[in-house]
Amino acid sequence: MATPHNQAETGEIAESILLPGDPLRAKFIAENFLEDVEEFNSVRNMLGFTGNYQGKRVSVMGTGMGCPSIGIYSYELIHFYGVKNLIRVGSCGSVQEHVRVGDIVMAMGASTDGGYAHQYKLPGTYSATASYELLARAVQSASEHGFSHVEGNILSSDLFYTETPEWKEWAKMGILSIEMESYALYCNANRAGVRALGIFTVSDSIVTGESLPAKERQVGFTNMMQVALETAVSFTE
Repeated sequence: MATPHNQAETGEIAESILLPGDPLRAKFIAENFLEDVEEFNSVRNMLGFTGNYQGKRVSVMGTGMGCPSIGIYSYELIHFYGVKNLIRVGSCGSVQEHVRVGDIVMAMGASTDGGYAHQYKLPGTYSATASYELLARAVQSASEHGFSHVEGNILSSDLFYTETPEWKEWAKMGILSIEMESYALYCNANRAGVRALGIFTVSDSIVTGESLPAKERQVGFTNMMQVALETAVSFTE
């Protein structure tokens, strides 16, 4: 069933999907990791593909930037296309000295400075958490490959450019890094009873000012993609 944002027909999207923000990163994953690839979406240039990884069917699709954008795409994937396992892959900025550029961050939970959960009319502040099953499998994969990784709470911020150094206050609460989408993804997944996880490569450190060089960025991102794909197909029949 096509939607205003996705031209895929029923059955064209796998039950497990990787969700990079950048649609060109979705294209990169499809071309470099998947076999027998078919494109299922190009509406608004938000590219989506389905193929095989290690003999199992998996999809990948861009989501754009920010909670509103991934909120739309993940909601439709869950409710219109029957997706059960959603793994966000992307970059993040570290706000802790021990979380270094090139590390893989796995988001056990996502805090936010936005209002995505307001729609649920909850009588308090909602803690958006990942699927433990996906997280445990991702940790296992990264450990088996010897990839440097850390697990904990991250911040999904509505702000990229800020007037004040608000990250310092979040860092005091143990936040590992900042990105812009996982809180909405976790809310949608938890509300629907499906699995979700955010996996990130640290591209820069807000603490030290370091950033990942272009060549190392490519390696770091492919390590993250490998972990995400191995995790995704572990939950695919």
